[in-house]
Amino acid sequence: MTDRLPHEKGFHISWDQIHRDSRALAWRLDGQGPDDGAWRGIVAITRGGMAPAMIIARELDIRTVDTISVKSYHHQERGEAEVLKAPNADLMGDGEGILIIDDLVDSGKTLELVRNLYPKAHFATVYAKPKGRPQVETFITEVSQDTWIFFPWDMALQYVEPYRGTD
Repeated sequence: MTDRLPHEKGFHISWDQIHRDSRALAWRLDGQGPDDGAWRGIVAITRGGMAPAMIIARELDIRTVDTISVKSYHHQERGEAEVLKAPNADLMGDGEGILIIDDLVDSGKTLELVRNLYPKAHFATVYAKPKGRPQVETFITEVSQDTWIFFPWDMALQYVEPYRGTD
């Protein structure tokens, strides 16, 4: 058996799947906010958290949605996390009543940075890897640390040659 390249141990997520998993995350978060179960707002970690945050905001009827832009990857290479754009300071405070949403927690470095800024926020991701799990309170699916998740916004459909033969 040959060794697989890192991208070959992949978990491919379709638009339908991210929608279903984001709705499942909304159901887990419903009624869990500090204000009689309600949340004051949602902050999506861009860019991956934007689609799940939009779905969760719709499902939970949360109208206040903002973003925090954190850069921690350059293509598939992880680097030092840095905030490029912060959410509205009046909304955030220390994070109490705010859902911070991302698509994935990998190493946990991005969420660690955001958690230091908003320690009372509730951190939720659709997918989680073991190293990052301590940084997130709520998630839907765990994958192994060495799995690369292919999100639908990163993919294009194309023909792939079969492993054996061409007929």
